[in-house]
Amino acid sequence: MIRSVFIANRGEIAVRIIRTCKEMGIRTVVACSEADRTSLAVRMADEAVCVGPPPASESYLNQSNLIAAAVLKGCDAVHPGFGFLSERADFARRVREEGLVFIGPSPEVIHLLGDKVQAKETARKYGVPVIPGSDGAVEDVAQARALVREMGFPVIVKAAAGGGGKGMRIVWKEEDLERTLRIASQEAEKAFSDGTLYIEKFLQNPRHVEVQLLGDAHGNVVHLGERDCSVQKNHQKLVEESPSPVVTPEMRKAMGEAAVRLFKGIGYVGAGTVEFLVADGRFYFMEVNARIQVEHPVTEMITGVDIVREQIRAAGGERLSLTQDEVRLDGYALECRINALSPGKVTAFHAPAGFKTRIDSYLYTGAEVPAFYDSLVAKVIVGASTREEGIARMLRALDELVVEGITVNTDLQKRIVSHPIFRSGRFGTDVLEKILEEGGQE
Repeated sequence: MIRSVFIANRGEIAVRIIRTCKEMGIRTVVACSEADRTSLAVRMADEAVCVGPPPASESYLNQSNLIAAAVLKGCDAVHPGFGFLSERADFARRVREEGLVFIGPSPEVIHLLGDKVQAKETARKYGVPVIPGSDGAVEDVAQARALVREMGFPVIVKAAAGGGGKGMRIVWKEEDLERTLRIASQEAEKAFSDGTLYIEKFLQNPRHVEVQLLGDAHGNVVHLGERDCSVQKNHQKLVEESPSPVVTPEMRKAMGEAAVRLFKGIGYVGAGTVEFLVADGRFYFMEVNARIQVEHPVTEMITGVDIVREQIRAAGGERLSLTQDEVRLDGYALECRINALSPGKVTAFHAPAGFKTRIDSYLYTGAEVPAFYDSLVAKVIVGASTREEGIARMLRALDELVVEGITVNTDLQKRIVSHPIFRSGRFGTDVLEKILEEGGQE
């Protein structure tokens, strides 16, 4: 059983993990950079360790400092949260080599899924529908030209080790192919130290739908339904909801079974997500996120399952606390990400409250929002009986949210959620572009 967890992360996910650990009676030690010494996570944890200067490369990405701190403080396990080192196989391996438990899948599974080409081939092996594209990495321009002539334009070039939209480019005509491959490879090399690329048929304006899964070391895997993450800006998610307006009960069952088959096949332990693109009534495998995701509270809201608790239990060798037959999807949930548009000191903060209203945040009056990290500062999550009711509740909650001293994107979120296109439920990943075109840019 895990008795002490070192949290190798910051911000709202660190706060989120601490809360569940406290409820489980688990001691927490949180990493912090010099910029985060007064953060909410530091205030809430049993102990905190400064692991380096403000830049992430010298603190939250400094594997040696993080592992040394976890060992020094006598922790049993390391929780990587999301982002930073959460999907780094080498970090998971080093954690385990020190005799600590890594709260996540094995290094071998992380490595397998981190390479998008291998992940796609593995998905195909277990009967998960995949997007038509290259069989493995694209070695040269001649191979790419032959492939796209066969598939037809448009196509999308992706980094094999990619994520967050980096190394991802759409090609609409053949004369742009060679240049796009070069730019995407350079971008991938800079971001991931790996310029390997692959090509897929570009599905125009699909839905982005993901399935949440949990697995344990005893071979048990369950799925907790889907989340629709189609509202995005530069491939970064802004709004998430469950259930998806376009997923039928039949598709939900098929997607869930396909995702479970994949996770059982690779021996996945912990929380993870299989992401799909949905177009013309069909779903296609896109990638696996081998970690907890930002939007996990959406699933927690409709299932009543504490995903962080299940992560910790699975990492400690325990069985999942529920079977597939016991999973219940109740009502509707909606999440809006609140991003800081400027760093600074929060001079006033008021969190929305009320029936089925949750906010995950590291803000408080007087909190510092550093300029060194991701812009996410809060997530507003609501539950409801219906989608219409959930939208109304979210607009009410966003009206209650007060963040002063820094600029945040609350107005943009209100604009999205109240817009007729979003309310209709009939849109694709270009929905934000359409909303902004109608009313002028944000």
